[in-house]
Amino acid sequence: MPKKYLILRKKYPRFIYENYSWKISGKDLKISFDFRTGSDIKFRPEVVIKNIDKNQIKRMGEGILDNLVFHLGLVEILSYWKATCSPEIEILAGFLNKEQIRWWKNLIIKGMGQFFYENKIDFLKPNFLKIISDRKDNTTRTVLVIREELKNRILVPVGGGKDSIVTLEILKKTKRNITCFSLSPTKASKKIMKIAGCKKPIIVKRKIDKKLLELNQKGFLNGHTPFSAYLAFLSVLCAVLFDFKYIAFSNERSSNEGNLKYLGKVINHQYSKSFDFEKKFRRYSKKYLAKNIEYSSFLRPVYEIQIAKLFTKYPKYFSSFISCNEAFKTYSGKKEPIERWCKKCPKCLFVFATLYPFLGGYRLVKIFGENIFERISFLPTMLELIGEKKFKPFECVGTKKESLIAFYLSSRKYRGRASVRLPFLLKYFEKNILPKFKNLEKESKKIINSWNNQHNLTKEFEKILKKSVSS
Repeated sequence: MPKKYLILRKKYPRFIYENYSWKISGKDLKISFDFRTGSDIKFRPEVVIKNIDKNQIKRMGEGILDNLVFHLGLVEILSYWKATCSPEIEILAGFLNKEQIRWWKNLIIKGMGQFFYENKIDFLKPNFLKIISDRKDNTTRTVLVIREELKNRILVPVGGGKDSIVTLEILKKTKRNITCFSLSPTKASKKIMKIAGCKKPIIVKRKIDKKLLELNQKGFLNGHTPFSAYLAFLSVLCAVLFDFKYIAFSNERSSNEGNLKYLGKVINHQYSKSFDFEKKFRRYSKKYLAKNIEYSSFLRPVYEIQIAKLFTKYPKYFSSFISCNEAFKTYSGKKEPIERWCKKCPKCLFVFATLYPFLGGYRLVKIFGENIFERISFLPTMLELIGEKKFKPFECVGTKKESLIAFYLSSRKYRGRASVRLPFLLKYFEKNILPKFKNLEKESKKIINSWNNQHNLTKEFEKILKKSVSS
């Protein structure tokens, strides 16, 4: 019997991006996209950007807004295309040249790697994916790239985790105008923005078409999409709308490491957070979206464990941040998000392990509700994180080396306390893992003080981050 994805590709050979539209409704900019596949499946996802002034659109021009909205629709495609994995994507809503088509195919192949692996899809087959954008009437839509200088202000995307907190707090030292940007903000991200003093954050709401959730529940294909790529296009749209020159994401050096190899290719859960994506997106954005916007990842030179150390300087956020992704999942609409640390996933264990060496047990237990080093069920996860079993979990976690260092530093901190019994995971680590590695003390110092010159920071931003890391 043929695999499910082959059946779906045959039944739904073409996915079509038909159109996009936008309108001002009250104080909001409402955007919608029209997709379809086959004769029976249509999607109409929506995006709402809050508190828009009509003068903002007048300043930038409708043609520029058209182009930015069209591109947001292109990246929105991925969430819906994955249901059928159709062999052809046809673009009717606008025009893409050959260079752009190559760029989008690269994003799909690298950004959807986890989806291909988990659904056992052979994405290396000849003609696996064809993007069509050759209708003559599309070429009449002139692509308008904004070339004007924007205000010397910084837009910081904020989720609910520690990384964007570190970016916000360090960038405050620049004395620049900083504004928070949040997509469908959670309770955690709202608290963080309030604590950070973001009085007028830019808020965007994204509405997934219920039809997609229905298809997921019926057994159509589902899986991970490059969400940070979506945020990249959305942030450029918002930066142009609200007049910001700088976009400071909080993606770090650790995201460059992949999880495993599938069909001979490296699969990276965090591809759209990686430096490779950042470089490619910057070039694309400057050529096809906004020439003078500076999109970069402020924390790119450092590892996750270094960010954890920096985060411990800001205790006012300890009771508000949530880096656990399980906390916000709805599983295709089947459940409500719990919006608290699940204490079961790899991300929870990784965050606990990276914070413990710098924060200690008492305050961490207060944050998580328990010492999760005591959880026997976390043993396989620990072994995966440090590279001793299977492959690195499909989560936004650090490199295998820094996870190893995190457990080493945690066990060392425990040993520094008199008459303290080691919790289960650290006891196992000391007995079974530590003897395999002779230079962890040297390696830990190297990682904690490391700096990667592969980044796109301005000299000002580089100087201020480097000073924070070394202090």
